[in-house]
Amino acid sequence: MSESENRELDALQAALAAEHAAVYGYGVVGGRIGEERHTAARTAYDAHRARRDALAREVRDLGGKPVAAAAGYALPFAVPDPAAALRLAAELEDRVAGVYSDLVRAAEGDRRATAAGALREAAVRAVRWRGGSVAFPGLAERADSPSTPDAASGSAPGAASDSASDSTSDSASGAASAPAQDTASAQAAPTA
Repeated sequence: MSESENRELDALQAALAAEHAAVYGYGVVGGRIGEERHTAARTAYDAHRARRDALAREVRDLGGKPVAAAAGYALPFAVPDPAAALRLAAELEDRVAGVYSDLVRAAEGDRRATAAGALREAAVRAVRWRGGSVAFPGLAERADSPSTPDAASGSAPGAASDSASDSTSDSASGAASAPAQDTASAQAAPTA
């Protein structure tokens, strides 16, 4: 496999890990979000599941073994109520957007176009959850930690059990890290 193909496979795996984390995170969002936003949360959950499944197929098509989902992910903050659930949903989308920006850079052709579409969708969902936008979706999150994967990317904190939800994190990418791993140690390691 060429260096370019290895970079693309690595970026696909990171996006897959981010989608695993986002699916987990939306499970938390769905349990805390207000009834009026429940349909939007379910729609986002389904979209992330579909992207996750498509990415797993793409990784296999390139000869890789898709990264598995962790049993749980550390949440970037406690999610006790609907307001926190809204913040978590926006954070998940920001992190996924960051990982897809990496895939856009690494991929070519149809895969690049698909990644750009996923980045756009995540940015639009983030705006809907947050009620406002950021200048460069997927890039602003990277300023604090250049190539550190996190919750949305599936390698840093993003969504874990309630016992881990007291963790805090300023990491940038998606929704997951190592299972039950705290945010600070996950950022030192990390996939969205």
